[in-house]
Amino acid sequence: MAYREKLAAVHFAAMALPYAVYFTLVATRPPEPRLIDMLWLFGAAAIVHALLAGFGSLAIRIQAGTEGRAPADERDRAIARRGRSIAYIVLLVGMMLAGVAMPFTEPPAKIVNTALLAIVVAELVNGGVVLFSYRRGWHG
Repeated sequence: MAYREKLAAVHFAAMALPYAVYFTLVATRPPEPRLIDMLWLFGAAAIVHALLAGFGSLAIRIQAGTEGRAPADERDRAIARRGRSIAYIVLLVGMMLAGVAMPFTEPPAKIVNTALLAIVVAELVNGGVVLFSYRRGWHG
């Protein structure tokens, strides 16, 4: 596995795990959570995400040696651009749902969680496309 592919895998896993726990906890709570409770829980998930991504990236960078210091080449930039462009569409659809359709029918906590879910899913789509592109040998 190449250096940038390992980084993409670490960042994908570091984001998927804590936010999956967050959205599972929020979805399974019987009474609707208060916004301050959601903020504390999301803050904890964000801190875990940052720690996992930071320590994972550091471990990969130490292991990679000179490859870790090399700038991204054309293929790496093309793969990242492809992931961002697909993720942007997902984010746009999620934000339109949370900001245009839901305010008329849903409570505030559900709107906030939908917006957060759109951001997380868009970033996971970005990471997934990047990982898939590296695994399949996409060259832009």
